[in-house]
Amino acid sequence: MNDRDENEFNNYNDHTNIPLDFIENQKCLNNKDQEDHDCDQEQESAGEVSDGGVGGPSPAEIKLKIKKSLLEFRCKIQDAILGNYLLGEGEKVALTKENLRNVTLWGVPLLPSKGDEGTDVVLRKFLKAKDFRVNDAFEMLQKTMIWRIKNNIDKILDEDLGSDLENVGFLNSRDKEGRPVSYHLYDVYKEKGLYKKLFGTQDKCELFLRWRIQMMETAVKRLCFRGGVDGIIQVYDLKNAPIQGMKELHSISKKALLLYQNYYPEIVYKNIVVNAPFWFYTSQVLFSMFLNPRNKKKFIFARPPRVTPILLKYIAPEHLPAEYGGLRRNNDQDFTADDKVLELKIRANSLSTIEFPVHESGVTIMWDITVVGWDVTYKEEFVPDDEGSYIILLQNQNVVGDSTRNSFYISEPGKIRITVENGNFKKKKMYYRSKTRVTVPMFILLS
Repeated sequence: MNDRDENEFNNYNDHTNIPLDFIENQKCLNNKDQEDHDCDQEQESAGEVSDGGVGGPSPAEIKLKIKKSLLEFRCKIQDAILGNYLLGEGEKVALTKENLRNVTLWGVPLLPSKGDEGTDVVLRKFLKAKDFRVNDAFEMLQKTMIWRIKNNIDKILDEDLGSDLENVGFLNSRDKEGRPVSYHLYDVYKEKGLYKKLFGTQDKCELFLRWRIQMMETAVKRLCFRGGVDGIIQVYDLKNAPIQGMKELHSISKKALLLYQNYYPEIVYKNIVVNAPFWFYTSQVLFSMFLNPRNKKKFIFARPPRVTPILLKYIAPEHLPAEYGGLRRNNDQDFTADDKVLELKIRANSLSTIEFPVHESGVTIMWDITVVGWDVTYKEEFVPDDEGSYIILLQNQNVVGDSTRNSFYISEPGKIRITVENGNFKKKKMYYRSKTRVTVPMFILLS
């Protein structure tokens, strides 16, 4: 920090140079409900850097520390913008004074005196990333803005980076709290032709890194820093990932994670690594050296048998893709995320049954079912209400894998009966939903 930074910081400690409109906007800090909500989320973070235990700071002291840090940070940002040195002195990316007053980050104005409710949310992220050290948070924000301007990040969503990356990663639905979820797939890299096409030259590697940034910016655009969710979940699927020959990808992945750590503080809520092979854990020890302790804690690792249970802790079954044991399918014509999903707990060494009654004929009933972990005996049958009619067996098999979906045309009132036999010593969870639609039989259409 230079002398000017120190002088301005001291000036704001005396509260002698704060503009009147900025003082007016300090009233938002006195909104108790908002303060309690934000501080409750940050107490654990602030407490991590304290001594803790007997004689450690009380919750009230931690809240006061957070409030004081935020106030000092707001003052420092206000002065840096009005003093035209937010981007540093002598930087080639310097903006005019007028443009700097209107500068935004992730669509949120940074000038505190504008009174935007999202400003404090963004500033808290930088404070939390630096354990509420104001000077360090300011330096991090300054570097973030310089990096974004030099790399034209605000325009990156308008860039067409090619179609080769369409199957490498995608954004898909949200978690239980409404956070966007992005998926990064590694099995596509086993195709040597595609790998060479993506990483064959330095320019291609830079293009891939820019695509990773574009993915992050796309997810951030779905956030709401004004009272909504302000974090994302990233899922890295290492299924069938090649053991060797991915030096370029590993290098870019490391760069991307460091960029996220340095320029997207507290944006990533969790990094969930699924289907991780054994060799990955050895390499992870070396890789983790590049991450700070706070970001290391954001990583969750799931071996293949634990993928579905871990993902379902964060993502509801109607939002979790079917390939991970959920009920969501791409371009689904039958169900939507709004269709209600029910849960059934199946006891160990027991048989459980669910039924979908259909009281009218001339409709098709569809059902969507997944059992967490499967490894059960699964049977589907149609049972007519008329005792003189035959029971129709639709499916009877041992199931281990993805979710299952089926449908049946109802020509007479009855019910679909699903029977699950759990022969394991551990209980299971089953998620299911159903719906009907009026259907014209094919023989009528052909007649």
